[in-house]
Parts: sequence; C-alpha cells; structure tokens
Amino acid sequence: MPDIVISEFMDEAAVARLNARHDTLYNPTLVDRPAELFAQLRDARALIVRNRTRVGADLLDVARTLKCVGRLGVGLDNIDLAACKARNVTVFPATGANDLSVAEYVITAAMLLLRSAFLSSADVAAGTWPRQRLIGRELAGRTMGLVGFGAIAREVGWRAAALGMNVVAHDPYLLASDTAWQMVRNLSLDGLLEHSDVVSMHVPLTDATRAMIGARQLSLMKPDAVLVNAARGGVVDEAALAEALRGGRLGGAALDVFAEEPLTAEAGAKFAGIPNLILTPHIAGVTQESNVRVSDLIADLVLAHLEKA
Repeated sequence: MPDIVISEFMDEAAVARLNARHDTLYNPTLVDRPAELFAQLRDARALIVRNRTRVGADLLDVARTLKCVGRLGVGLDNIDLAACKARNVTVFPATGANDLSVAEYVITAAMLLLRSAFLSSADVAAGTWPRQRLIGRELAGRTMGLVGFGAIAREVGWRAAALGMNVVAHDPYLLASDTAWQMVRNLSLDGLLEHSDVVSMHVPLTDATRAMIGARQLSLMKPDAVLVNAARGGVVDEAALAEALRGGRLGGAALDVFAEEPLTAEAGAKFAGIPNLILTPHIAGVTQESNVRVSDLIADLVLAHLEKA
C-alpha cells in the first residue's frame, strides 16, 4: 500500500521527488472515486489534495495511519480542521505559492469587464462592427474595493495602484494598527460597496462569510460596477447576482468559484444568456508557474513532516 496518496493533479516533477523517497500513488481520478481513495488510504501516512477532495471524519476514520494532509492551494473549506486536529493530523496549505496567479486573474477580469470590447469577437467576425456599443472604460482613476485584505488582496491592491486605481479595503479581522492599512483606505463593507468600481472578494468560506454578498449588498453597488469572486464559492449569492446582472443593476461579474463545484448544467442555468458575465472553472490560482510553486512547496512540507514523524 502507498505511503503517500495524491488524489488530484500535481506537477509531475514534484510527484517524482516524493516517489523517490516514499511509495507514492498519484492518481488524479481518485477525487471522483471515493471508495477507491478510502481503500488506498488505509496504510498511507500522507494525503495530498486540491479543493475537490473532501477530507472529513469519515475519511480520517479509515486513514488511521495518516500523519499529514497537503493542500495544493490555500482554501481549507474542504478539510475538516477540527477532525484533523483531534486525530493529530497536520494540515499544510500552500500559503503564498499562488498569490501572484490569483492577483493577475483579478486584474485581468476587471479589465475584461470594464473594457467590454474584448468580448466582441463573434460580432466583429460576423461583420456587424459594433464600435459605438463597445466603448469601454479604463481602470485608471477608478476605485478597486478589496473585501478581505490578506496576502492575495494586497497583491491585487499593489497592481491596481500601479495601474492608477484608488484602492480601498474592508477587513474587520485586521488590526487598525496594521501597517498594511497604509496603502489603502479602510472602509466598512457597505461603504466599500458604495464607492468601488471593481469589487474583488478575498475571504474564506465560513458561517460569517456565507452569502455575505447578497441582494442587499449588490443593491449598494454602482449600477456600472463589476464584481470579481476568485476567493470561495458561497460567499456571493449566485442567484441574487444573476438577477442583478439580468436587471441591469450591475455592470458585470467574473466568477471563478461556485457554491457547487464542478458547476453542473442545472446549477449553471441561472447564468445562461448573461452577456456581461465571465465564468471560469476554479483556475485563478492555477498557472503553469504557480502549479510548480505550489507542488514544490507541498512536496517539501510533506517530506519534512514524514521524516520527523
């Protein structure tokens, strides 16, 4: 039986490093075959996952020799941290390894939504030449609102400022004395929503943040403002967002994360036909470069932990 099990995709050079020192099973299809995953974990000491593998009490009860879980990313809502702690299983997120990728995604999405001409390929190819309809807006001089002001949000803020944007943020968990506030204005959530031209989400999914952007919050935003969520599915009420976009009460939105993942055709039906909406399959933090950084970091952490255990 393997010593290390990897249930989702990982850079293969990092997998080879793990396998050189421990018997490693790398099978990205295990995420969709939980019975087989559980069977492979009976004697494993390490499990490496992304965001789709659920690491709960049922899995941990089977994997009784498990010493650590490596998370190829930073969100931990798919991992029962309390159950891991109770069983002395250490959880390693890839903190900082994909910050740049997410930040670039947010800036790119904001540009695409404000400069709507980039969504005009079909019209231009058909010969309609819709110049007047597709006159977009610049980022410079507009306000970027960051909901949550952790490491990734700060990367977004620095890039937004370099592009000439004003940057504001809301984070009730960050001390007012923190030096990070020197680069942005600290606003209430309502104040941020009212003043921002681009709102970007940077919060984990918790009981406090679930559906924190709903119909009331969306109604506070400028009618031409845009919303980007590359944080966690569930922090934005998707039905309320779709309704606001259809009603012309919002300028646009980009969603990389969803309450249900993978997004099914049934769940995605609410978004059908909305032109000023960008949907991507949870790839904001995944680039060729970040995949190498994330994989290398988790491989290093898992190897060091197993050698101590």
